[in-house]
Amino acid sequence: MSTPASDSASAETIVLIHGMWMTPLSWEHWASHYIDRGHRVIAPAWPGLDKEPAELRRDPSPLRGIDITDAVDHYEKIIRGLDRPPIIIGHSFGGLFAQLLLDRGLGAAGVALSTAAPKGVLKLPLSTLRAAWPALGNPANLKKETPLTPKQFHWCFTNALSREQSDSVYERYYIPGSARPFFQAGFGNFNPNAKTKVNYKNPARAPLLLVTGTEDRICPPSVNQSNFKQQRKAPAATEHKEYPGRSHWPGQDGWEELADYVLNWTTEHARGRTAQQAEAPERSATSSM
Repeated sequence: MSTPASDSASAETIVLIHGMWMTPLSWEHWASHYIDRGHRVIAPAWPGLDKEPAELRRDPSPLRGIDITDAVDHYEKIIRGLDRPPIIIGHSFGGLFAQLLLDRGLGAAGVALSTAAPKGVLKLPLSTLRAAWPALGNPANLKKETPLTPKQFHWCFTNALSREQSDSVYERYYIPGSARPFFQAGFGNFNPNAKTKVNYKNPARAPLLLVTGTEDRICPPSVNQSNFKQQRKAPAATEHKEYPGRSHWPGQDGWEELADYVLNWTTEHARGRTAQQAEAPERSATSSM
């Protein structure tokens, strides 16, 4: 999913990274919304998942053995191929990928929406554990896909919707999950070389916005707050925001308000960062005279 670059000087390039149990199709409304506002949008799939949800449900073999670092390397290659640093917006595990990419010095600004937690975020509510349990409940699942029934999906992903609405979301967007990232993230705090490790004091990290909904059972506000307390150690702008009544599903009614807030925050901070970087060489040249 991509669009040609806009001619507008104010246009940004936006990279959308989907989450677990989803494909880039989950961003279809957000992408159109941002394109309509003159921005260039690309929404690449995780490695091997560039297929329709129905196809991946029929044959989930591409999900087996997906690795967090391999996925982040995949997005890094895409981002480094762009003509300028983009805004990076990730949802769920995609939010974790966004944080890892920013830690690599990539992006002009980033958003972690209902994000999985990096190493160092110790908060683990029961609802988060329950959502991950289909994968973590059996170590033999490590290299397997992790399906959710419509009932499980409604409980952890779309709990602010009616069951009928949830089933419609499930039918259009859902794919099985991949177990390995759950193990890599779930046991990250016990592994000194965790794939989810970031440098929270990284001076090169771009501005970061952390967002979740009050009804999110996978990334509830307490997890978002814990993540924010770690990420704000960096000198770049770091903020968090909670949306009342919102679940883990980014396409829930009212998504436009959330999408606009994210866009306004990131464009403002991305341009501020660009201006600061442009001024730095001038200050350096002046001081050497």
